[in-house]
Amino acid sequence: MDTLSYKTVSANSATVNKEWIVVDATDQTLGRFASKVAKIIRGKNKPNFTPHVDCGDNVIVINAEKIRLTGNKWNAKEYIRYTGYPGGQRTQTAKEILAKHPERLVEKAVKGMLPKNRLGRKLFTNLYVFVGSEHDKQAQNPKVINIDNIK
Repeated sequence: MDTLSYKTVSANSATVNKEWIVVDATDQTLGRFASKVAKIIRGKNKPNFTPHVDCGDNVIVINAEKIRLTGNKWNAKEYIRYTGYPGGQRTQTAKEILAKHPERLVEKAVKGMLPKNRLGRKLFTNLYVFVGSEHDKQAQNPKVINIDNIK
């Protein structure tokens, strides 16, 4: 037997099949929701997953303002950033971020679950978060899925 009856298939940018998916964030817990979205963006739910290739789908998140946090996290969870100047460390609670930019809570959670390299930065561009139930990506004919069915 000089050939194998099976071959390992590696996806590349020419053979990957990218789709557009819409998920609803209404009454979803932030961390659990973000991990499922990150898995879809990464492509880990597909049989031809390849770690070094962008083989995931483009995800549109709607109703980002209706995300849920458990316990006292609305007041206790702090997001820290640095302006670049001495004494320029700033903190904001989750409630303050939700009041000003509701979509950033979901964006920060998903971004933290992607790889910290060039591929992760490229994958993050496949996420589109919208406040409300309307989005401007109708031309892509996105498929609406129930995020609770993703493991």
